[in-house]
Amino acid sequence: MTGSKTPTEHLRPVFEAAAASHRAGRLDEAIGGYLQVLREAPDLVFVKDNLSLALLAAGDYARGLRLYEVRFDRSREPVVKPQVPFPEWQGEDLAGRSLLVWPEQGFGDQIMYARFARVLHDQGVKVTWAAPPELAPLFRHLPATVVEAGPELRLPRHDAWCMSGSLPLRTGATLDALPVEPYLPSEPRDAPPHGVGVMLFGRATPDPLRSLTPEAAAVVRGWPGVVSLAREDAGDFENTRRIISGLDCVVTIDTAIAHLAGAMGKPTLLMLPFAPDWRWMWDREDSPWYPSMRLYRQPAPGDWTSVLARVRAALDARGQ
Repeated sequence: MTGSKTPTEHLRPVFEAAAASHRAGRLDEAIGGYLQVLREAPDLVFVKDNLSLALLAAGDYARGLRLYEVRFDRSREPVVKPQVPFPEWQGEDLAGRSLLVWPEQGFGDQIMYARFARVLHDQGVKVTWAAPPELAPLFRHLPATVVEAGPELRLPRHDAWCMSGSLPLRTGATLDALPVEPYLPSEPRDAPPHGVGVMLFGRATPDPLRSLTPEAAAVVRGWPGVVSLAREDAGDFENTRRIISGLDCVVTIDTAIAHLAGAMGKPTLLMLPFAPDWRWMWDREDSPWYPSMRLYRQPAPGDWTSVLARVRAALDARGQ
């Protein structure tokens, strides 16, 4: 969620109440409050931004994905479009034509949106997928030409381009009609999969919403059959994919590892903070994006102890 002062003072309490409801998961109240503000002040980008996230968390992709395009206009951390001399794709038929997909947001977001490479390919689109160096080797499994994005990248002209985060909107995705088949390979092994891959913190700067405390992490590392998926142990994303292929399941905080394991169709136990990102929604134990994933949410902010107890019970039920 984003925040700022409203230019109309009497709307400020309405916005703050809506934001509080949003943080508490009372999405209907939040959406109603944001809409009330926008009826009187329709140009407030940060309110539109919050509204888009609340709608998406509520599963209203029809309205939420359209409004999600406001991320390009926000003043705080805007998503920047590439400067290329060909048109942005608006969803028209591209069969037999070429499309450049440009990366945005974090590694996990990019892995999540990579599922649409198959959708586009099956529609006859010639896809070029730009990816950061950390993801390019992994994305070469996609039905697309993968190039490393960077300031020196020189691309031939395409018929159109699209930001990766706009692909759900442009392809007409809905909550009940997401492409959910695994789209990154899980290589067959001679021996049955064995072990539990664990990721206990975010790959970037430690974040209490996506990191266990050192004490809680030590508990997990003491579980039997644990294999660390931390970057210093597993290496890059492609090597991590190979490791996950040989594991029985993955236990992770909300990081790129969750998206990677889910994209492979690997059983994944995802530990979530009390107020998670929109894609994990509220009050459900499954993910509409990854059928092999189960969600374990904090019952109260900061309560990882309860989450770990439920995850441990789930692993025991699996015989691990």
